[in-house]
Amino acid sequence: MAAPRKDDVKSAVLEAAQILLETGTWGDISLADIAKQSGVSKGTLYYHYKTKGEILFDIADHYLSEQWDDFIRWTENKDKDTSLQRLVKYVMERDIVSAGLRMHLLCEAQAGDEILREKLVRRYGEFQRLISGKISERTNVPADFLTWLVLLVSDGIIVQEAIQNEAFDTQSFIAQSAQYLARLGKGTA
Repeated sequence: MAAPRKDDVKSAVLEAAQILLETGTWGDISLADIAKQSGVSKGTLYYHYKTKGEILFDIADHYLSEQWDDFIRWTENKDKDTSLQRLVKYVMERDIVSAGLRMHLLCEAQAGDEILREKLVRRYGEFQRLISGKISERTNVPADFLTWLVLLVSDGIIVQEAIQNEAFDTQSFIAQSAQYLARLGKGTA
């Protein structure tokens, strides 16, 4: 029987890691656990991934690439309301969907995974430039500032959800943010 193709092995590893993340923390999961769950040998796993951080980033990178493509399709769809307030609401809602995964990424980067940290910084920069460009197309508000504000607020929302702060109502906050931005766009904030 032929060995699995490289893409098949990577897909199996990423799927196995995601399954393990549903029931445990990233710190509790070993490369051996991932190899066992994915049905590949440890040697094959190490051939494709040298560290857990690389696996975690590939999981996130896949999700972020989908998020990027969805954002482009959404903003270019002439049938959608992509006004400033809808754009910001869309970004915030999409960002918090990946809350658990993003918390794992941020924790690992903060804990000293320098390669992961550099990849995250690069991804934040790419998203910031993309979103800022879309905001600039829709309004004359300072797009770079507003984009960083939205990204930072999204991360803050993720933290509030991670600590299960019942005093914070995520959906209400996002709706109020959209309302405020609608007024800001009209110069009445």
